[in-house]
Amino acid sequence: MKHKNKLFLISIVFFINYLLDRITKILAIEHLQHLKGYEKNILGEFFSLSFTENRGAFLSVGNNFPDFVKYLVFIIIPLIFCIYGLFYCYFHEKDKISIILIVSIIAGGIGNIQDRIFNDGKVTDFLIFGIGNLSTGILNIADISITIGGILLFLHFLNQANKEKKYPKN
Repeated sequence: MKHKNKLFLISIVFFINYLLDRITKILAIEHLQHLKGYEKNILGEFFSLSFTENRGAFLSVGNNFPDFVKYLVFIIIPLIFCIYGLFYCYFHEKDKISIILIVSIIAGGIGNIQDRIFNDGKVTDFLIFGIGNLSTGILNIADISITIGGILLFLHFLNQANKEKKYPKN
């Protein structure tokens, strides 16, 4: 894949994920703050809206870390990985599907890092999905990009490994 085409692919995937996250967070801040502490069912219990600003990671993990540790764990280290991932995709990755999935994860990470930097260490969350007694915590589009991108990347790697087992390169 030519570098120009790779840069275009990386840019498009990044900005689609990033802009969806930014736009939905802005809308949530403008229209959902009254739901803080409450849930509004949209599609029964399958999809609900709420509003929170999370100081921790998934399900508030790390919420009680000291500020220095939060800054390191939730901003500095993820930012280093995101920057490295973009360079890796541009200079080394050849598989288009891997590029799309890795960049989706990175864009979600950048969206949440931006929240933390400009919102006093807090990430805006507003979506809840559930079936019966199972439900997600309150999350956002960046979390969905990271989670779905990570799962699909793992499955893609497994699929690639199985193909190489069946059809080894000699």
